[in-house]
Amino acid sequence: MLVTGLALPSLTQAAQRDSRYGAIVMDHDTGAVLYAVNADRRSYPASLTKVMTLYLLFDALNSGKLRLDSTMRVSAHAAAQAPSKLALAPGERISVEDAVLALVTKSANDVAVVVAEALADSEGDFAELMTRKAQQLGMDDTTYRNASGLPNPGQISTPRDQALLARALIRTHGKYYHYFSTRQFKWRGQPISTHNRLMLRYQGADGIKTGYINASGFNLMASAKRQGRRLIGVVFGGNTAAWRDRNMAQILDKGFARAGKGPDIRSASIESDDRADLDALIAAANRDSSVKQVSMRAAKSAETEEEGDDDPSTWAIQVGAFNSYKPAHSAASSAAKKLGGLVSTAAVDVSELHRGKKTTYRARLTGFTEDQARAACKRLGRAKQACQVVQGS
Repeated sequence: MLVTGLALPSLTQAAQRDSRYGAIVMDHDTGAVLYAVNADRRSYPASLTKVMTLYLLFDALNSGKLRLDSTMRVSAHAAAQAPSKLALAPGERISVEDAVLALVTKSANDVAVVVAEALADSEGDFAELMTRKAQQLGMDDTTYRNASGLPNPGQISTPRDQALLARALIRTHGKYYHYFSTRQFKWRGQPISTHNRLMLRYQGADGIKTGYINASGFNLMASAKRQGRRLIGVVFGGNTAAWRDRNMAQILDKGFARAGKGPDIRSASIESDDRADLDALIAAANRDSSVKQVSMRAAKSAETEEEGDDDPSTWAIQVGAFNSYKPAHSAASSAAKKLGGLVSTAAVDVSELHRGKKTTYRARLTGFTEDQARAACKRLGRAKQACQVVQGS
């Protein structure tokens, strides 16, 4: 199903209460700003940081310092990074191409440090290179302190700067941009799916990166191309991953509509007009009880889980599909009892799937982190219970 912009209600006023929110839509070819709200508000880029890490890796590929089949060594420091990660062990080696794929899909923090240490004497030295590159690209409000985006109070950026980075990467390293469209890759035989669910649902979207830490909220850098015109969008500070994705779809729709009216657009008037739209969108989100429930689960998880990338509680397990609601609910409830403490932040969910005249009821438990979901299925497997890990709500 394709995501389109939301129909905005004609109210209200709550938008600026979240001091983290900022957004921008930029025309890739001209650099014209088509949408802007708090575009220069400084906040934490979270895993959007890895786009700069990849930019410098692509620089190294272009210069011949590395090849896609080159391998990089994993240090103890890299292996010790917090999730999201590939769980690499010290002394292991990973190819450059696998590292690229791990960064754009899994957003692996350990791999980000492997790249940093392959290109500089230390991660700190690499962060200085990142900041220097940012200055060269006109990212005047950006400072990097690490290669992954894990929490650091000195690591800051703005939506505008991140849009400049995306534009520069696509223009300078276009031959590598296709990696950001990767939906899934296999690591040691295990499939790893992208965190970028907007790319799977929004017409024309083909990349590029999600980000989440508790201090930043839910961030997204996206690019979409329609009728030969490419736009870049950046959202900082969404209150959930789903809200962030819907907001990005709405502002990209607005950007494409404005781009079709020609280049004579003044960003000052856009800024004031778009604040009213943001007020209305946040009001709609606050009235959406399902968004509230996801937000509470995400907040609870953020207190107990290490901060890494993307919504920590948007994974689910499916324990069967049935022809009626009652046995589906019974199966999900039975699985919850078998799992005990593993489902403390999860909820029973029975959803209808319509195919022609046939209705199937999927029995799921939702609200897991990825590691929790995989652990849950492993435990159910030992109990001879069918189980499938599912990403996204």
